[in-house]
Amino acid sequence: MRRGAGPVTTSVLLLSVLVVAGCATGVPTPSQAPPAGPSTVVLGAASASPSPTASPSPAASPSPTASPSPAPVFASTVGPITPALAERMASSWREGCPVALEDLRYLTVTHRTFDGRVATGELVVHADVADDVVAVLAELFAAGYPIRSLRLVDDFDGSDDASMAADNTSAFNCRPISRGTGWSEHAYGRAIDVNPRENPYVRGDLVLPPEGEPYADRPDEPGVIHADDAVVRAFAVVGWRWGGYWDEPVDYQHFSLSGR
Repeated sequence: MRRGAGPVTTSVLLLSVLVVAGCATGVPTPSQAPPAGPSTVVLGAASASPSPTASPSPAASPSPTASPSPAPVFASTVGPITPALAERMASSWREGCPVALEDLRYLTVTHRTFDGRVATGELVVHADVADDVVAVLAELFAAGYPIRSLRLVDDFDGSDDASMAADNTSAFNCRPISRGTGWSEHAYGRAIDVNPRENPYVRGDLVLPPEGEPYADRPDEPGVIHADDAVVRAFAVVGWRWGGYWDEPVDYQHFSLSGR
């Protein structure tokens, strides 16, 4: 057994010498070899990157300012007289009126107010002039013309005097002409009284409403209608005429299709 062990021992010793020599010369073992190919590039790029310190804060952006409010938009609706509305109109319409309820239309429209706001008002007019009335009110809205109140005369129990005293702009009302007996154009839904206080009815010393007396000499103030102004022209485009052109009486608030 000892005679056969000699060469093996020599080989082992020789291998040990080679391993020690390799370690001494710094030759890397396979597990120590650096990765090759693309992985080496990635590692190189990472090593070149700056350390993950906090980046300087970007310059502060200006704080957002409030967007300007959109310009007011005119809006309107046109509809029939519903049963509920007919019940509400008990003071302005009755059997024997010269126009049937089915021939009337209920309008809602936006309008400017005297304090610079926008409000929604309502009118009842004849069906055959409904679109023209909406077109006129759209023109007045665009022109910035203010309307103090735009409500059905039924909110005043059908009283033209009470509606005028409230400076209410109104249209349909089954009533006779002012201080007369024949049917008013309002009874047909083809007339509108606009801002009665600023635009009163004047017959000699009579001013209606009485609150309109300071405006009888036509001062240049908001709501006051003058010859050939934006209001008169808007109505003229659809063929309506102004009572301010009458000789006697002069009805500055009144516009009608017939001119009466």
